[in-house]
Amino acid sequence: MKSPRFWTVIVLLTATAILLHTRGDKDYVPPRQSLSQMPNTIGAWTTLQDIPLDQDTLDVLGQGDFLNRIYGASVLHQPGAQAQSHSAVNPSAPVSLFIGYFPTQRTGQTIHSPQHCLPGAGWTFETSRYVNMPDINGKLYNVGEYVISNGESRQFVIYWYQAHGRSIANEYKAKLYMVKDAIRTNRTDGALVRVITSVLPSEPISSARDRALLFAGELAPLLPQFIPD
Repeated sequence: MKSPRFWTVIVLLTATAILLHTRGDKDYVPPRQSLSQMPNTIGAWTTLQDIPLDQDTLDVLGQGDFLNRIYGASVLHQPGAQAQSHSAVNPSAPVSLFIGYFPTQRTGQTIHSPQHCLPGAGWTFETSRYVNMPDINGKLYNVGEYVISNGESRQFVIYWYQAHGRSIANEYKAKLYMVKDAIRTNRTDGALVRVITSVLPSEPISSARDRALLFAGELAPLLPQFIPD
């Protein structure tokens, strides 16, 4: 028997497909910068490597603009109160950034949830929760936090859906807002933002979390250039 969540998604997707079909053939897609223009330096973090997505992954993701990049930092210089709250951050582990922007979800192509993709890659979820994350300017973002493991390897994950100036951690709420925005503005564009860092041997989860939050807090104010409000 299918779960209630499964049928909720089916109903939402069906309603969205019918609605968008009646609204015409094309969404309005605001101008934006390509994700390839994301700065190589974000705060004290610098690009270590851009990792191309293979064709199988691109086939699953569908049409969109994608960034898959590793950032690293040797010294973190953070001003003010944030420096004090993150003074124990270990910068030796890199941070992986993935952003997938979809200019339209009209054809039934929707943003894939990390809850579906990560288990398929062999990772299991140890913990998960939703929190409000402040960026470096104090703006709050509603994000999901995971601790995942694969054998002896552990990682800390932060992710959220971003669209039209709104951040949402829950995929079902993100789909509901997409339907609402399709009606109001004829827009279905949106993105998934995901930040991952490894939990180093003998490192507490709190240290890996601080590292991911510090990077994500620096990243978030840059996103409207690439993910239109």
